[in-house]
Amino acid sequence: MRLLDRLEETLITLLMGGATVIIFFAVVHRYLSGMPIPGVQDWLIALHFGWAQEVCIYMFVWMAKFGAAYGVRTGIHVGVDVLINALNPRNRARFVIFGLLAGATFTAIVGTLGATFVWENGAHYAIFRFLGLPTGDVPPGPTTPDLEVSTWIVYSAVPLGSYLMCFRFLEATVGFVRTGELPHHDHGHVEGIDETDPPVPGEKA
Repeated sequence: MRLLDRLEETLITLLMGGATVIIFFAVVHRYLSGMPIPGVQDWLIALHFGWAQEVCIYMFVWMAKFGAAYGVRTGIHVGVDVLINALNPRNRARFVIFGLLAGATFTAIVGTLGATFVWENGAHYAIFRFLGLPTGDVPPGPTTPDLEVSTWIVYSAVPLGSYLMCFRFLEATVGFVRTGELPHHDHGHVEGIDETDPPVPGEKA
């Protein structure tokens, strides 16, 4: 489970950081290309950054899908409103479990529909061809405009992210049934910094 958590966090970090770097260089490239710097301007114009916008859009799509699953795990999306908190503990627990299972059901449906779409949009052809199986009349599927990458790879973010989110809802449900607590995100806590008591005056920190 810890490996999955780390993989999830690493993927989100790489996507966010990578998109930021690409956008930064694309903006700098566009700005400097308009400046009449001898030699440098011709070299910059020769560089092709037309793919930057497309790849960043896809990176943000993947980041959003897996970021949603991360939000469920850390308690950003899972919450209880005022009316439910006003109920007695037994009824409150029932509504919380119903809400978590409803979230799991919804994301499972979205993931299944997304997986079906991805399968019919080129994944079927790619997997069968990779395994050396006959593809028959199965079409290879469309490709993206600039990168010319099979679109099923991009759309795979929907089933993968949705199924992971479904798993996180089920994980939160099991945790709530066992402990009665929902995942809670402390916005004031910084990862990697342990909370310690302030030093007593006159003592070394």
